[in-house]
Amino acid sequence: MKNAVYLLILLWAGLSEASYAQERRVTGKVTDAGDGSGIPGATVLVKGTARGTQTDAQGNYSIQVPADGTTLVFSFVGTTTQEITIGNRSQINVGLSNDARSLNEVVVVGYGTQQARDVKGSIATIKAADLNNVPVQTFEQALAGRAPGVQITQSSGKLGAGLQIRVRGAASISAGNDPLYVIDGIPVTSQDGNTTSNESFSPLADIDPNDIESIDILKDASASAIYGSRASNGVVLITTKKGRAGRTNVNIGFYTGITNPTKLRKFLNREQYIELFSEAATNEGYVPAEEFEGNGIDINSTADEKWSEAAFRQGSINQFNFNLSGGTDKTRFYLSGATNKQIGMIKANEFGRNNLRLNLDHTASDRLTLGANFAISRTVNDKTADDNAFSNPVQLNAMPPLQPAYDPTTGELNRQTLYYNALIEISDAYNRATTYRSFGNINGTLRLAKGLSFRSEFGYDLLNLQEEIYRTRRTEDGSPSGYGYQNQFRRINWTANNIVNYTNSFGDHAIDALAGITYQDDNAQGINATGRGFPNDKFTKLASAARITGGSSTETGHSILSYIARANYRYKDRYLLGLSGRLDGSSRFGADNRYGFFPSVSAGWIINEEDFLKSNSTISLLKLRASYGLTGNSEIGNFASLGLYSAVFYADEAGIRPSQLANPNLGWETSAQLDIGLEFGLLRNRINGQIDFYNKDTRDLLLNRPLPGISGFTSIAQNVGSLRNRGVEFSITSQNTTKGLRWSTNFNISVNRNKVTQLNGQPIEPGSRFLGRVAVGEPLGYFYGKKFLGADPQTGDAIYEGTDGKPTNDYAAAPNLKVGDPNPDFIAGLTNNLSFKGFDLSVLLQGVFGNDLYNVAGFYQSVSADYFDNQTIDQLNRWQKPGDVTMVPQARLYGGNGAGVSSRWVQDGTFVRVKTASLGYTIPTSLLRKVSMQSARVYVSGLNLFTFTKYTGYDPEVNTQYASSSNQNANVTLGHDFYTPPQQRTITFGINIGF
Repeated sequence: MKNAVYLLILLWAGLSEASYAQERRVTGKVTDAGDGSGIPGATVLVKGTARGTQTDAQGNYSIQVPADGTTLVFSFVGTTTQEITIGNRSQINVGLSNDARSLNEVVVVGYGTQQARDVKGSIATIKAADLNNVPVQTFEQALAGRAPGVQITQSSGKLGAGLQIRVRGAASISAGNDPLYVIDGIPVTSQDGNTTSNESFSPLADIDPNDIESIDILKDASASAIYGSRASNGVVLITTKKGRAGRTNVNIGFYTGITNPTKLRKFLNREQYIELFSEAATNEGYVPAEEFEGNGIDINSTADEKWSEAAFRQGSINQFNFNLSGGTDKTRFYLSGATNKQIGMIKANEFGRNNLRLNLDHTASDRLTLGANFAISRTVNDKTADDNAFSNPVQLNAMPPLQPAYDPTTGELNRQTLYYNALIEISDAYNRATTYRSFGNINGTLRLAKGLSFRSEFGYDLLNLQEEIYRTRRTEDGSPSGYGYQNQFRRINWTANNIVNYTNSFGDHAIDALAGITYQDDNAQGINATGRGFPNDKFTKLASAARITGGSSTETGHSILSYIARANYRYKDRYLLGLSGRLDGSSRFGADNRYGFFPSVSAGWIINEEDFLKSNSTISLLKLRASYGLTGNSEIGNFASLGLYSAVFYADEAGIRPSQLANPNLGWETSAQLDIGLEFGLLRNRINGQIDFYNKDTRDLLLNRPLPGISGFTSIAQNVGSLRNRGVEFSITSQNTTKGLRWSTNFNISVNRNKVTQLNGQPIEPGSRFLGRVAVGEPLGYFYGKKFLGADPQTGDAIYEGTDGKPTNDYAAAPNLKVGDPNPDFIAGLTNNLSFKGFDLSVLLQGVFGNDLYNVAGFYQSVSADYFDNQTIDQLNRWQKPGDVTMVPQARLYGGNGAGVSSRWVQDGTFVRVKTASLGYTIPTSLLRKVSMQSARVYVSGLNLFTFTKYTGYDPEVNTQYASSSNQNANVTLGHDFYTPPQQRTITFGINIGF
């Protein structure tokens, strides 16, 4: 990789020498006209071309001007753009003044772009600067706390683990709740297709965050309805970086760092364990030594193993990346590559990714523009076992400290333990997922007439996943002769968009419109096999297995044909009106309900352009906007509407049987959303922000309605039920100081209230050991079970709230009640950015408030020594004598005293976290020129640095996949924790160099 970069630099140098013979260099500094301080990130363009550059941390710039270049254009968000004639000058300094009416930043919207001042919907934008140098595997992790109305929860600290992203709350009970992801105009696959785990892993980890220019999250109906049947959960538009005409810029980056768990839980040591369990045995009339021995535990053992730390280690992270960008007025390019290697904090968990990207733009003529984007990646993820598996090393917490991890006589891993010693999996098993991913598009735009153009693009997303498991004969699942499994999964997603755009302005009127046809086809195929009976553990491929014990193959797919239209009208640059509509036809839905129409209407009023506010020196922006529209959710199975048959076998004969009833009327889940927003800017936009009020009603929920057993079927998929999300979002950004010390602050807060309003049937009850329930009038997935009140001060019995509201020790008689809500009261984020004389500091605080968490593992880890699983340290606060007031009942071995499903393990999940922090120094340009460098920055950054919470589990940012492995609806079992690893605390040191 390094040699390739050196060759590219030499090639660039040779090409540049020839191209610059007819050019000249202009340098200078862009400053704030008010205080004279340098403005970093200002844009400098040669007028009439795409050639440009940006100023460095001190406001300095350098640009190559072609022979026919006569004028430079200087611009920066919130300032007045200036055009300056070059003449014979080689140095031009310019001061930019704040522009009270500047709102010309471009925002990416569906199938196009708009100026921010003309946007009438609710859109959250995150720029590349917010993603750079943050040590994450997938870009969604870097979004947490930055966008109002967007809650991001990483399921666990496993490398590559999936994320739960909710835009304005969950809008479905059984269909998908994740947003639609669109990269450079092409929808991409967001399901991983793995078969070796019930846990989700993010396929978006295949995307290098360094390649992203901006992320725009469409939240309300007017912004997202153009995506129709897939927009109910919001739309995430990802725009990758492109080249600009001018000199070739070469950038190289490298960082390295360490990772550790955000928290390690405290469990009983040897003495504490013997004390508690001996007491528990005595309380139930047992002889402690006999019970210890009966469970294979030597009460006289001198071992004091810290099993709670056995699963973890100090991990590492390393990344090298480069990019080259530039071109001519005819052809621009962006080429990038990266290699990322992480050794996880959980033993045997590793992740590696290699990426290449090439983006090209070519102006063939004044009427035709061509473009192409191509990306390819290879990702290798060495995974750990599911949360709900004895081979999960985190479950080693349950081991008694009296049993050592290694046999003291042989030095080998101890196999005589209470449960399976999962450390054996680290040395004697592997579970590896290798993903090859390629996505991209080719496009062309033809100008048909003034203001009228036609754009055609064809995009693809190809995902090829290979999974391989081998467990030696020394493992639990591999005994006695080894176990092997292989899976091949391929998914191809093709998209074609054909769009006509029209823009025109006349007098005080302006209009832009589009109409088009889009088509998407998705096909997925998989084949897998398992084998046993390997000659020895050096032979790990299925070809060496004596017996192929299982195998299957699958194929599925769906397609969507859509017709889209949108029109925006502007009058006197202050009155805005927008209409959009999309007609979607999907193969997933019934023959009688295959098409759905999703319209929206929006309006805006830029009040500060009115005469009564135009001269106001305090209010620089005041825009009122409102929108209403319909969006859909089609994320269900591909054949949910069809009558299906399955194969059956008897002896050597094959047959078929009906397995699913058809429903030709099955249709879309539809969300009707109203949004009212106010955007404001004060003191020449030094303070700006927005507030949104929304109401989203989702009807025709896709659910499996139970059927009488006499029908031969247990359920049928139907559109029944509805739910509502209602909330408020507020964000504000301030430029606190703008002189020598530049300090800006962004604060956002979001409140969402979720309620199920109709089910057309009985509530959806929690599964065994779970608390998540769905019922009319309650939030989705609220906790429902026995209300635990602690220990009876006189007897030590576990007590619960009875039917009369009074305490009772009769667990069976205690009613089930609402005992918690996993949905937060509000979420918030606070970002501070400071810069001074080349130094820069950025700190992001993320907060989730008022949600409850349910620690399912409490059945075993915090249950008053009901069995021999090691206990958390708080169980020492148990009841021991009459008069003791405590929440921990008397320890009773096998007695089940407080061991039933209840609110005993429901806790407040509120937390505030220092999500990211970065401190950097940009080396002055005057020094870099001596070594032929354009820019250089060194930095140290951190992820998940500090967490403030009362939650006693590993990490309050949790959503265990134990529910999925237990056939529970993951949309309902929110906020559940089951031996789920904590998040990673990561500290990195890095350098970025530009030539």
